[in-house]
Amino acid sequence: MADFFSDGYSIDTLLAAAATGFGGAVVPPIVQTSLFSFDNYQAFEDRMAGRSDDPLYTRVQNPTVAVLEKMVAEAEQGDAAVAFASGMAAISSTIFALVKPGDRIACVEHVYPDAYRLFERLLRPFGVEITYHSVEELESSPDLLRGAKLAYLESPNTVVFQAMDLPRVAAHAKKHGTLTVIDNSWATPVFQRPLTLGIDIVLHSASKYLSGHSDTVAGIVIARAELIDRIRDLSLSLLGGKLAPFEAFLLTRGLRTLGARMRQHQASANFFVDNLSRHSLVKRVLSPGPNTVPGLTGRSGLLSVELDDTINIPNFADALKLFRLGVSWGGFESLILPTQIALNQSGEENSLQRFGVSGRIVRLSLGLEDPADLWADFETALSQSAK
Repeated sequence: MADFFSDGYSIDTLLAAAATGFGGAVVPPIVQTSLFSFDNYQAFEDRMAGRSDDPLYTRVQNPTVAVLEKMVAEAEQGDAAVAFASGMAAISSTIFALVKPGDRIACVEHVYPDAYRLFERLLRPFGVEITYHSVEELESSPDLLRGAKLAYLESPNTVVFQAMDLPRVAAHAKKHGTLTVIDNSWATPVFQRPLTLGIDIVLHSASKYLSGHSDTVAGIVIARAELIDRIRDLSLSLLGGKLAPFEAFLLTRGLRTLGARMRQHQASANFFVDNLSRHSLVKRVLSPGPNTVPGLTGRSGLLSVELDDTINIPNFADALKLFRLGVSWGGFESLILPTQIALNQSGEENSLQRFGVSGRIVRLSLGLEDPADLWADFETALSQSAK
């Protein structure tokens, strides 16, 4: 557990003050090396035999990456963390370390499409059973997870942004010995700390809010020490999805401002939700607010809006000036992703198609521009694209 929280400090203080560099450096240095040598035979033998944890090889451990892992573990109030080269590397490495053929994964509906493809295209052919369940089913059915090895969760989930009562689902899982894994990229530890709510494993696409600068692709997993040890020993070392020192350096830089950025994203989202909810060309707004479920204390800048049938969505997208079209989110720039495009990705079924997401929905990632400027751009594009 993090000393900062036990000492009563806020997460802003933790991220600003934790993990300073070596030798008094304010910024941790980039240890750009592939391997580490040893001063004597005994030290080398001890490391190879597992009697020491000195750095050995950057595919397995690196001091710069270790700084990042410590910062995120403390922010999520977990024992330990392990970083990866992408969010999908974090997801797949966690699953492969914990699940074997014959096991069942119970997955929330409307999951991230590439996680869905991992389950359907790789895991199911290898004999892993995948079942999909609504948020309501996971919350209200205590025996739904009976026999499941792992419950894969998002709160809120993808595009439709349904938040989940995590303490209730965690209690159901513990009743049946089911491990719980959650993607916490949307809320970040600033607004939600699932480990404190009973969830076993938290993971992030660190490319999103943890970085915040749209210049890094990374993932990270946080859990109690024995689970992280298993993921590190099996998946990190054998699948090789390691995070490079330079990306870890960029992420530690991004984390310093996470709290301030999340509060700005939230202010912009609140402004948009208020305006969208009153707009005649908007059918509904999908964005869970603070305290809608236990443990969720804020609203991020990622939300969806279902537009009126009179809106020509391609024309609307092309009329925007400040919003760009793109697949990612969580950076300083504002983006839109029309589900009309996402539903046709690679011409194959994805989780959005599987669970009937409307093609009238547009996902918004609100960046750090002035929210009044963003709203003026959005509202103008709406009026120009109405049939």
